Amino acid sequence: MNVAHATPRPRRAPSSRSSEGVEPAYAMLTLSETLGPRGPLAAQIPGFQSRVQQQEMAEAVAEALDGGDALVSEAGTGTGKTFAYLVPAILSGRKVIVSTGTKNLQDQLFHRDLPVVRRALAVPVSVALLKGRANYLCLHRLEQLGSGDSAAGVDSGGKLREIAAWAAGTRYGDIAELAAVAENDPIWARVTSTSESCLAQNCPAFDNCYLNKARREAQAADVVVVNHHLLFADMALRDEGFGELLPAADAFIVDEAHQLPAVASDFFGLALSSNQLLELARDSDAEYRSEINEDTAVARAADALQKAVQDLRLAFGVPSRRAPWTEFASNRDVSGACEAVAERLAALAALLKPLAERSKTLESCHRRATVLAERFELLTRAAPEDHVHWVETWRRAFRLHVTPLDIAPNFRSHMEAMGGAWIFTSATLAVAGDFTHFIERLGIEHARTRCWDSPFDYARQGLCFLPGDMPDPNSDSYTARVIEVARRVITASQGRAFVLFTSYRALEQADSTLRDAIPYPVLVQGEGPRDRLLARFRSMGNAVLLGTSSFWEGVDVRGEALSCVIIDRLPFAAPNDPVLQARIEALRQRGVNPFMAYQVPAAVIALKQGAGRLIRDVNDRGVLVVCDPRLRTKTYGRVFLKSLPPMPRTDDIAQVEQFFAAEHGAAVEPGA
Repeated sequence: MNVAHATPRPRRAPSSRSSEGVEPAYAMLTLSETLGPRGPLAAQIPGFQSRVQQQEMAEAVAEALDGGDALVSEAGTGTGKTFAYLVPAILSGRKVIVSTGTKNLQDQLFHRDLPVVRRALAVPVSVALLKGRANYLCLHRLEQLGSGDSAAGVDSGGKLREIAAWAAGTRYGDIAELAAVAENDPIWARVTSTSESCLAQNCPAFDNCYLNKARREAQAADVVVVNHHLLFADMALRDEGFGELLPAADAFIVDEAHQLPAVASDFFGLALSSNQLLELARDSDAEYRSEINEDTAVARAADALQKAVQDLRLAFGVPSRRAPWTEFASNRDVSGACEAVAERLAALAALLKPLAERSKTLESCHRRATVLAERFELLTRAAPEDHVHWVETWRRAFRLHVTPLDIAPNFRSHMEAMGGAWIFTSATLAVAGDFTHFIERLGIEHARTRCWDSPFDYARQGLCFLPGDMPDPNSDSYTARVIEVARRVITASQGRAFVLFTSYRALEQADSTLRDAIPYPVLVQGEGPRDRLLARFRSMGNAVLLGTSSFWEGVDVRGEALSCVIIDRLPFAAPNDPVLQARIEALRQRGVNPFMAYQVPAAVIALKQGAGRLIRDVNDRGVLVVCDPRLRTKTYGRVFLKSLPPMPRTDDIAQVEQFFAAEHGAAVEPGA
């Protein structure tokens, strides 16, 4: 990979004057000294602990920034990788874009970590937070909904009034500010815009647009915090020749980089959801009523499109699933429903075309109808070679996809075009110390790689329990046996446990059994927003949380509230997933063993994420339980074991009971 280098600039030294013109006390320190026990971070942060791994990572990041290189780095839990890349980034004097895996991590980085580092270093660096447009209130759509006939129908529980009251005082318009309305509440879709619905310069509220303000601040800032979805949305927009979302930068730091291949697959493909079609119908009707309202033709066409979309969802069948398009290509009900959607889209577009000359908002609706009609036609015919064509359905919605099998060429070309240094980091990028899986998927084979182990003392802080008498994971009795193991371990740990499952079916079985089998509060994924469940888990102190994929990563519970993580089986991706099936077949055709080259590495990284929930601090203690017997019975199990934290291992439940008994300061009768 020939990554274009940023123009070299002198690394900004810590001795730069503060905004008040005062020379910092920590002049001319090396990066290791800056992050050392007597450095500015230690002076600023109570309880700051100097870590050799953090200092070495900071030096490696600085070297990559100076050279405009690509660096792939794994830093074990507790390394402090955030400060390890923020300190050299701020001191470099370069324009840096930092991308995180989720909006929650993005907010944490911007509102908590960056201010601490800026104060400690006393460097006058400007920072900005930039999210996707769906995270910003659209003043025009809020006004439209508030004054329309449909307002009463969507304002359940007074949420629209809450939003309107907040809108009167917000500075940034970031919907995360309004805790009273959940970020996944459907009402937000009515008062935020999409790239299709945005009126841009034609919007009456354009001068006060929160998204435009955030983008202007990002253009001017030295450090810009984004998320992976926005990073790839920018790449996709550049592909289509419609400009860019992000400012040009000298360096890109990608945290939680293990998520990158999955996000890239979504954005480098083509997709269309039923919600996009329904929103077009709804917006066309609302804008026509507001702007012209001479007859009911548009309303009838919008209603017809909505019904056709709903009929297509029914034609795909009842279950929520992911399936290849080939399952539906010869289905007459699906074919007929697709034809109906295409006809209703064309009819609505035809009605909107003459109206576009009379209204900027209806011109936007016409443009959306045309674009969505073209996309729908592409997504309901044969997919291009080297792509997989598939459908995703939920209870009331669907999404059509065409996904590239290999994202490496596309990602590599974008890196080259955007230039600069690229730093990829995560606690889980390597498989038994090997980065091949990650770097091949992104096409960055010539990147430098570094790996730092966690500074935690796993031999003292943890124990890994591998139950020795488990049935085959494919047997009917397997989940019941996992639940029994979990019951005994939870009894020993006195609650304080995550039980992580690879399927909802197993979670539901555990929920129905464990509630009556243990004397501790049981919280279940889906009972409420994830953040609210975690807050309850922390506050209770002895709860048991049952979760699936949402709780395998991005969850940080420190202290005694979480002292046990139980994993039901190795997290291999579902074998019937259409994208996985297509990639497996493509690898086979190339003469590659897809199981060892793709499926095992992906499962190892997922397992490392789940196991990483346990020990989050130097004072944490806990037991990791992995029930799957394949860790010991299969040759590939050694790859998983080499990738887990270096804890003592046992297959004896009595040792688990003794571990917790020592913590509690009392004996526990074995087998209780």
